[in-house]
Amino acid sequence: MAPRRPKGAGAFPKPVESPAPSPPDPDTLYAALDLGTNSCRMLIAQPKGSQFHVIDSFSKSVQLGLGLESSGRLSRASMGRTVNAMRICMQKIRRHKVTRMRLVATEACRRATNAGQFIAQVKRETGLKLEIIEPEEEARLAVISCAPLVSTRTDQLLVVDIGGGSTELVWIDLTNVPRHDRPKAIMRLHSGFKQDPGPFPVAKVVDWISVPLGVATLRDQFRDVENDSARFALMSWFFEENLAEFAPYASEQVTEGFQIVGTSGTVTTVAASHLGLRRYDRSKVDGLRMTSQQIDAVIQDYLQLGPEGRRNDPRIGKDRQALIMSGAAILQALMRIWPTDRLSVADRGLREGLLYAQMSADGVLEDGPY
Repeated sequence: MAPRRPKGAGAFPKPVESPAPSPPDPDTLYAALDLGTNSCRMLIAQPKGSQFHVIDSFSKSVQLGLGLESSGRLSRASMGRTVNAMRICMQKIRRHKVTRMRLVATEACRRATNAGQFIAQVKRETGLKLEIIEPEEEARLAVISCAPLVSTRTDQLLVVDIGGGSTELVWIDLTNVPRHDRPKAIMRLHSGFKQDPGPFPVAKVVDWISVPLGVATLRDQFRDVENDSARFALMSWFFEENLAEFAPYASEQVTEGFQIVGTSGTVTTVAASHLGLRRYDRSKVDGLRMTSQQIDAVIQDYLQLGPEGRRNDPRIGKDRQALIMSGAAILQALMRIWPTDRLSVADRGLREGLLYAQMSADGVLEDGPY
């Protein structure tokens, strides 16, 4: 008699269903680090509704690009200062047990011939992995960080990010986007400046440019000019010359629905000076609107103070006094080309854009993913 087969033998095994993906943990912390030509800055934040709540932050002037203009290389001293700053960032990341992070480097590392050696040194000495991003991604991240400041009445938008080594400008046409959806349409640009028409209205990027002149690199170009006013004028006109390839420079006319959003230490310092703040207050500066006349009045005040007066002015601060006039020269050039009574001051930038992009991709923002 043949042995009995076990019950169910020979039958197809029951397919095992894949477990449903677990929902994103709302308590997850995210880190974003921006290593520029002049500063190393980091935010650690937690998603909160459609925004995020900052848990910890770090900012230090490391002058990574000091001497880069003449040598083409990052100096040993600059790299040492930066590595020390990044050790502090690493300690904060470990203390908060951050697992989701993006750590990026911009213009100084894009231009330095020994950038690879520097990034390897950072990894070896801190365990942190830096990523050099392209100018377009830098511009996109700056744009989405400023989305909450975009007015629903804005038809034409210019976002300007004045960095240490470069300045990014992005011109966006919002006329085909319903008014209530304009800030969200800006946020959706994190996936690229060229977007396929889908279920959402699309913000049209008319043109964008990354000018290899920021507050540090522009200052270095004219360091030999001794007269303060002459140096300022030369910096401003030289920056404007570098905008010749930017399509809106020649073609776009300023309309009633035009808005500039400016993000940088220069713009926030000018705003703080305009308000007469003795101590910087982000809640009063972020989102403030200024006119061309108000900005020009602050710049003229800086020129009248002269180098020594600016050095001792608490509104500017000793860390920023060496760079404020090159940044003001860029700002004046922009106001000369596109005068406006609607420049929105953004105390936000690349780090916030990195956080928004990570959280949106993970689906942890209430209104996301964008």
